Amino acid sequence: MDDGFLMEVCVDSVESAVNAERGGAGRIELCAGLVEGGTTPSMGLLQVVKQCVRVPVFVMIRPRGGDFLYSDREVEVMKADIRLAKLHGADGLVFGALTEDGRIDTELCTALLAVCRPLPVTFHRAFDMVHDPLVALETLISLGFERVLTSGCDSTALEGLSLIKRLAEQAKGRIVVVPGGGITERNLQRILEGSTASEFHCSARSARDSGMKFRNPNVAMGASFSAPEYSVKVADVAKVRTLNAIAKNIL
Repeated sequence: MDDGFLMEVCVDSVESAVNAERGGAGRIELCAGLVEGGTTPSMGLLQVVKQCVRVPVFVMIRPRGGDFLYSDREVEVMKADIRLAKLHGADGLVFGALTEDGRIDTELCTALLAVCRPLPVTFHRAFDMVHDPLVALETLISLGFERVLTSGCDSTALEGLSLIKRLAEQAKGRIVVVPGGGITERNLQRILEGSTASEFHCSARSARDSGMKFRNPNVAMGASFSAPEYSVKVADVAKVRTLNAIAKNIL
């Protein structure tokens, strides 16, 4: 961990993973569907990413976008994906699950953690949807999660900064509180100084134009809210380097 801060970059492609490592990321969170906040990546993607980077790769376990209230069959999918991710070299796992009344689903989390072990596990931003974050933090600590990713239950980590700081103070080193959500080179210094965090999470992406020469403007593969058909968002080496430099210069 360079100078006390570790940068985790969420990626959804091999190109982004390679760029994140080149820029100085200390860890990668591997996902699919970042437009939905991240879902479980394919095992093919995990396999190739592991061949291309040396930094730890934590794998998102989220069977679909939307809420974090899962059916029995979705739970079976999550358990199967955890086993496969471990088989294909995951260095850690990332998941979250809530009850219908906005509390941590302790029963489900306990079952999933058992499948994950001995790998480290992060509770993802499902945490930002809980009814009482201070109570939820104690629940995660008692369950044995190593980290929790949070924007401070607000739309961005900058807006949720006061709660992130309060959570970090409450944690007292028992769990790593990782700020994430809308972190850029413009606000990183304020977030790190204001939260006392030792790690942070970002995507550091830029849009890259598609290589397609022939384009059909009348057809889109996703819903209206999806990314433009002929633009690809990838982790930007320069952005990752800038964020890393900012973090190093704070100490």
